[in-house]
Amino acid sequence: MTDTSTLQSIDARTGQPSGESWAASTPAAIAATVAAASEASAVWAASDGATRARLLRGLASALEAAREQLVPLADRETALGTARLNGELVRTAFQLRGFADVVEQGAAFAVQDDAAVAGAPPVGRPRLTLVRVPLGPVAMFAASNFPFAFSVLGGDTASALAAGCPVVVKGHPAHPALSRMTIALAQRVLADQDLPAGLIGFVEGAAIATGVQLVQAESIAAVAFTGSFFGGTALAKVASDRPRPIPFFGELGSVNPVIVLPQALRSDVTELAQTLAGSICQGSGQFCTSPGVIIVQKDVAGDAFVNALATQLSSLSPHAMLTPGIRRAFDKGTRHWRETSGVRPLVADVAESGSTPRPCLVEVDTTTFVSDTSLHDEVFGSAAIVVRTDASSQAVEVLHAIGGSLTVTLWGVDAGTSAPDADTLALVRAAAQAAGRVLFAGVPTGVAVTAAQHHGGPFPASTAPATTSVGYAALDRFLRPVALQDAPAWLLDRDGVPC
Repeated sequence: MTDTSTLQSIDARTGQPSGESWAASTPAAIAATVAAASEASAVWAASDGATRARLLRGLASALEAAREQLVPLADRETALGTARLNGELVRTAFQLRGFADVVEQGAAFAVQDDAAVAGAPPVGRPRLTLVRVPLGPVAMFAASNFPFAFSVLGGDTASALAAGCPVVVKGHPAHPALSRMTIALAQRVLADQDLPAGLIGFVEGAAIATGVQLVQAESIAAVAFTGSFFGGTALAKVASDRPRPIPFFGELGSVNPVIVLPQALRSDVTELAQTLAGSICQGSGQFCTSPGVIIVQKDVAGDAFVNALATQLSSLSPHAMLTPGIRRAFDKGTRHWRETSGVRPLVADVAESGSTPRPCLVEVDTTTFVSDTSLHDEVFGSAAIVVRTDASSQAVEVLHAIGGSLTVTLWGVDAGTSAPDADTLALVRAAAQAAGRVLFAGVPTGVAVTAAQHHGGPFPASTAPATTSVGYAALDRFLRPVALQDAPAWLLDRDGVPC
């Protein structure tokens, strides 16, 4: 039985503990951290863009300055490799500075002003000025698979701070020592800038009760979550069952279908197969955007592509997974595939006990896939299921069966200027209905931090499909519109900065 009253840094490659364990946050400590965030809330909500930008840039610089200490520690606790982790640290600093830029340019302070019109309604009206106010303290649940970009100082923290909200981070127990080191440098930045320590709070613990208490805390005004479907939906229910329900912005993972149309296979399929295999195995498959369902038409070219994909996957060796629990779930999921009637294993080597995982690729026909809902579940890791179709209309059936997804990739849609046929229009329409991001080239792994990005999707990919957790629109989650009617001049002169 796991002891949830303590935390322990674990070497992800060996499974051995590193250093001494320490106590998880007590209920009293969690309450005190939330109280400190609440106390800092009014001051931070009234801060201007320059103040918020200075903090965000200071956090980015602190991360970069501590790279030589942070990256090796992150590698030990996650086994993700120093090259990947250095790149992730660069991305994290980039998005902190990006939010600094957009908030300095006024993104959080947009104002819409409708002048008064004399006369009776409906033509006549008072002066109305629409502004946005920060929600208040945000509970942010760090993810296991991105120890920088979706953790203590990741995108949720950056966007909440840019919106004018304090943050209480729930550290992930998969990288606890890294989380502690990161929050310590964040606290130093706050002190250096003479800002309240409660602006970036931190709680830790592997017990379910830790997260539940945080979400239930009266002063918490919203929740940002990246993690599993089951954990996310359970916490979303806690948020909705509060005496005063709060918004829950949950990104819950996805199977990210890749539809390979016949026109994509008119040339040598080896390069396409190699690209897709690399995406499936990138980071040992531990990406929320990892391709998990590959839809290929049943014909000679489709057979050649599937065979090439199996060959490419067989040659790859994923590294150790983040935690023993994630590895057990991967093994359970791939075993279920192998044991399901109508599923044909293509790459299904079972790793020996204690060794790193092997990639898994299985094949199924459309009818079996659509009818068996257990095949629609994400298997988090280097695994994918190939669904063979008779026509593009069956690809639409597969998308409908899956429901919401973070991404859908369409390979082979004609990019020329000629008008698309009805089947192509139906497929693109279905992809846009199913996903928050539709790709017409490339692979879904890799999410650019930019204004036009949308990282979300219909349920079960996320709990709030109109919002994104990546890109600069992410700060919109934490702002609430307020209409000011006939407001005094001193309030209007603040240009959207709350008082």
